[in-house]
Amino acid sequence: MAILSFVILLFVCYSILIIYYWQSWKAIPEFKASVPATDITISVIIPARNEKENIGLLLNALQKQNYPEYLTEIIVVDDHSIDGTASVVEQFSFAKLVQLKEDSINSYKKKAIETGIAAATNELIVTTDADCIPGAGWLSVLAAFKKEKNSVFIAAPVVLANNNSILQIFQTLDFLVLQGITAASVHKNIHSMCNGANLAYERNSFYRVNGFSGIDTIASGDDMLLMHKIANQYPGQIHYLKAEDAIVTTSPMKTWREFLNQRIRWASKAKYYDDKRITAVLILVYLFNLSFLVLWVAGFWCYHYWLYFTGLWIAKTIIEWPFVSSVAAFYNKKSLMKYFFFFQPLHIFYTIFSGLLGQFGRYEWKGRKVK
Repeated sequence: MAILSFVILLFVCYSILIIYYWQSWKAIPEFKASVPATDITISVIIPARNEKENIGLLLNALQKQNYPEYLTEIIVVDDHSIDGTASVVEQFSFAKLVQLKEDSINSYKKKAIETGIAAATNELIVTTDADCIPGAGWLSVLAAFKKEKNSVFIAAPVVLANNNSILQIFQTLDFLVLQGITAASVHKNIHSMCNGANLAYERNSFYRVNGFSGIDTIASGDDMLLMHKIANQYPGQIHYLKAEDAIVTTSPMKTWREFLNQRIRWASKAKYYDDKRITAVLILVYLFNLSFLVLWVAGFWCYHYWLYFTGLWIAKTIIEWPFVSSVAAFYNKKSLMKYFFFFQPLHIFYTIFSGLLGQFGRYEWKGRKVK
C-alpha cells in the first residue's frame, strides 16, 4: 500500500497546484485600453524556415493591423529555407527580408531572432511565428498594454486552430492547459512561462541582459529562457496580457510524429531552467503522470490497482475541469471540453514519453536533427 499512499500524496499536491492556477487565471482582469497608444514604435520579428505555405497569410494579416503603419516595421528572417519562402516575402513591399547566414549552430531560431533584432530600429520587439495569424487589433493592444503597465516583457495569448481530427482536438486542449498555466504563473509571478508565438519586449532590455548569451547553444528556449533572464533584471515589470484582441492563432502539428517532436523540443529546455520553482512544478507534474503508469503495471499483479488507476483518471479530470473549462471559454473553445475526459490517458502517455526523451533523446525539427 506504500505505492497507493505515495500516489494519493502526489494527487493532493497536484490538486492544490491546479486549484491555485485556476484561481490565479480567474483573477487576471481582461485588459481594456483606457488610452490608445500612438507613440510606441514596434518591430515585428518573424523567424521563418520553409514556411512558403504560411508566411503570406501572416504578412496579409500584418498588413491589416489597425496600428499606425509609420510606427511599425516587419522583419522576416529567412532561416536557410529551400521552399521559396523568401520569394513570397519579397512580394510584400512593407516587409524587410533578412537572410540568416550562420550555419552549424544548434539554435537556429535564437540566431534568427537575434539577427532580426540587430536589423530592427524600433523600441518594442514583438515576436511571432511564420504559421501564426493575429487579429487586426494585435499590435494596438500590445502597445496600449505596454504604455499603461510600463512592461519590459509581455507574454500574450496563443491558441491553436483545429479541425475535427483527433490529433488537432487533442493538441488544442493540451495547449489550452499550457496557456492557462502560462497566464496564471506570470500574473502571480510564481515562475516564468511564455510562448514565442506571441511575445513583446523592449529592444534595449534585450541587449541589457546580453540577449541570448549563455543560452545560445540550447536548441529551444528562445522564449522562456530569455524571459527568465529579463525577469531577473527587471522584477515586477513582466506582465501577462489577457485580451481577446491580443490572441494569436497558430497551426497545430500535422502528424503525431511532428507533435511529439515539438513537445520533446519544449521539454528539452527544462534542465536549463534557473527558476527552481518551475523545476519543482515540472517534477511534481511528471511524477503524478508517472504514477498512472505505475498503477497500470502494478495491476498485472493485483487487479485492484487497475481500479485505482480508473479512480485517479476520474479524479484528475474532476480537479482539472473548472480550470481548463474557464481557459477554453476565453479562447472560445469550450465545445471541445466534451473530449477532455477521454483524452486523459493519451495526455498522460505523451507527458511521460516527451518528458523523458526531452532530457536524454534527440528530436527532429524543421528537417534538422537536434539534441
